[in-house]
Amino acid sequence: MMLSGFFRLGVWQNFLRAWRSGYTGNLEGEGFTLGGVYVIGAGRQGVLLEHREKEFGDKVSLPSVLEAAEKIKPQAS
Repeated sequence: MMLSGFFRLGVWQNFLRAWRSGYTGNLEGEGFTLGGVYVIGAGRQGVLLEHREKEFGDKVSLPSVLEAAEKIKPQAS
């Protein structure tokens, strides 16, 4: 996303939301890497949830993470 990411309206909305809620960050590190969240089940269950950031500050839904985590079945020993 590099420099073009800073010109997206959603990025600035996410920045303002984080700033208003008190998050400041340390401004160290790469800064251009988008993240993601995976919930992976035991054994052959595979990926139960996949969320990839499409723009800076794109957050995963906490209820969807909890729902996916509840679907994890213990692996038989």
